[in-house]
Amino acid sequence: MRKFLLFIFLCISHSFYSQQDCVTALAVCGNSNITYSPNGYGDVKELVNSGSCIDFTGEHNSIWYKITIATGGTLTFDLIPNNQDADYDWAIFGPNVSCGSLGSPIRCNAATVIGVGAATGLNMTSTITNALGGSFTPYCKYMDVLPGETYYLFIDNWVSSTSSVTAPFSLTWGGTATLASPFTDPNIQINPFIPPGIPAANPADPREVVICGATELFDFSTLSASILNGNPSFGVSYHTSQNDALTGNNPITAPRTVNTTTVFYYSINYTDPGNPNNPLNKCKQIGMFKFKDGSITAKNATLTQCNNNNAGTALFDLTTADLGTSPGVTKKYYQSMADLNAGINEITTPSAFISAEGTIYVNVISEFGCKAIAQITLKFHPVVAVNEATLRECSIATNPSTASFNLGNASVTNPVNPGKKYYPSVTDAINQTNEIITSNNYIAPNGVVYVRVSNAQGCYNIAKITLVVIAPVYSNILKDKIICAEDQTTLDAGPGFKSYEWSTGATTQTIKVGIGSYWVKLKTGECVVTQPVKVYSSEQPVVSAIEISSNTVTVSVIGGTPPYKYSIDNVTWQDSNVFNNVARGDHTIFVKDSYDCDPIEIGIVVPNLVNVVTPNADGINDVIDYSALAGKQNLIMTIFDRYGNKIHQLDRLSGYKWDGTQGGRRVPTGTYWYSVTWNENNKNSTPVKFTGWVLVKNRE
Repeated sequence: MRKFLLFIFLCISHSFYSQQDCVTALAVCGNSNITYSPNGYGDVKELVNSGSCIDFTGEHNSIWYKITIATGGTLTFDLIPNNQDADYDWAIFGPNVSCGSLGSPIRCNAATVIGVGAATGLNMTSTITNALGGSFTPYCKYMDVLPGETYYLFIDNWVSSTSSVTAPFSLTWGGTATLASPFTDPNIQINPFIPPGIPAANPADPREVVICGATELFDFSTLSASILNGNPSFGVSYHTSQNDALTGNNPITAPRTVNTTTVFYYSINYTDPGNPNNPLNKCKQIGMFKFKDGSITAKNATLTQCNNNNAGTALFDLTTADLGTSPGVTKKYYQSMADLNAGINEITTPSAFISAEGTIYVNVISEFGCKAIAQITLKFHPVVAVNEATLRECSIATNPSTASFNLGNASVTNPVNPGKKYYPSVTDAINQTNEIITSNNYIAPNGVVYVRVSNAQGCYNIAKITLVVIAPVYSNILKDKIICAEDQTTLDAGPGFKSYEWSTGATTQTIKVGIGSYWVKLKTGECVVTQPVKVYSSEQPVVSAIEISSNTVTVSVIGGTPPYKYSIDNVTWQDSNVFNNVARGDHTIFVKDSYDCDPIEIGIVVPNLVNVVTPNADGINDVIDYSALAGKQNLIMTIFDRYGNKIHQLDRLSGYKWDGTQGGRRVPTGTYWYSVTWNENNKNSTPVKFTGWVLVKNRE
């Protein structure tokens, strides 16, 4: 048989009052063991004049059972009293008889068998079918039975004033046949029945249904669906005695107040929906249970969290509050007692609840539905005290818009809050992203950074640090200078600086220097800037060209700084670049610019002027001869007719002489123009141009 319930004894258990008449016989459900203590004989004495071996003794303390055969074979049983003075008789009627016409028993035993363990019944060795009283034959012959047959078994505890007592018996089945039961047929009972409650601490005690208190108004029908577990054709009823559970009498049909001491019984009964006369319709299985006080208590708790960045709220994990309950409970959290009572607005994210300080109400529910209410007080840790700070640092010389800041020098909190991390924005500080790693050497322009200050509890607050780059302070009067190469000048850094340090080693406001590159370190407050300064040599003017025409010399000058001054004797100076009435021969031209530095000098030659050539071979003015200038660079003389046509050119091959011929033929008598150009032998190779005219007289 399936093991699915904890019954009083193995499956069916009978005690005290039960069915003492044939018409109220209890159906035997399968080959389950039976224990019973009969008391009384019912309303009808069926065994009087029954023609059985019990006619003489009659009925005293009896019980009737109805047996239905499931599979054929041999059937035996053992009926064993548990008291040595008990005397049990029995008779079996059938097969397939009715209570109104039982007929004679097919097996009967009224033998006098007294004593503890003095068994009676059917076995496989006895050959008799009836044992009269006093025969001392405890067992009768087994029965051969067929499927579907029904039999009635009558059992009586014979009692006299001297021979026996009322005592329970134990009935067990044997043989090869099996007895019918809806509880062993998988086509009828498709699911295991589930006993109510939980096992007691002592497995022999009734199971326990948990209630929330020592007493409670309880609706027994709430247990039915779980017990039946979806099995059709079965019902369940609840009773205050085992006898009522067996008979189905006095069922509990309305909620009633229960306690933790009274034992209650439930009775599972079968009804064949297609056959109201099915002999198994009276088949029952019963069990018992008690109630257990499962009430729970909860204690109030306090959660303290960080009011980070003084936001006015904190992140609380409500599930961590110690409410003093067992692990198996369910907790539901609400922001008001009214919400808790109404079961509305439950906090759905209790492990990540953002809230100001306040009170949370918790409905604590055990696995059995018992409830307790607790309060969680939400508190803030003291706010991390911070203040804003400003850092001022000297600018970096190579990048004056920035400075190097040691952020750790910003006094934003007291020493009890040791944790500080720095970020470029408030958002980064809150999310701890983009942390400034090089906080002791943070290169930045004017601006702000934020410091996340944490205490020992892990709380934090954010402070702002303003960064100020101290702009470099330079001298506004110290400028580069241009002087003559041979001069010196005074460099003046100006007043108002804390100290001066020149590249020359001087520590004065001014120094006197010549041409060169210098620097001075100027200290203002605690910042020092290095200001460079240069003293340049003035650019010397350069004579770019000299034109000589007769006794007039014109000097062309470039470079330097105009206006220029000119002199031919380094004594008398003139603004004009033209010298008149210059004598023939060598001269020195002096030029200086507005810086009045030592003048530049350039030597010139005013050639001897020959205006008439008579190439007649008399040795007088036969040629124009400029060979005296042969030492000049790039010396060239060119002859032009009066129309500007070039007719001859003198060069080194001609010895810088012209005899009045063109292509070996004498030119016509007339006036001709010439141009002599060369470069002076100085570092600038100054170009000189000398122009004039000549009258050539040739013989006709």
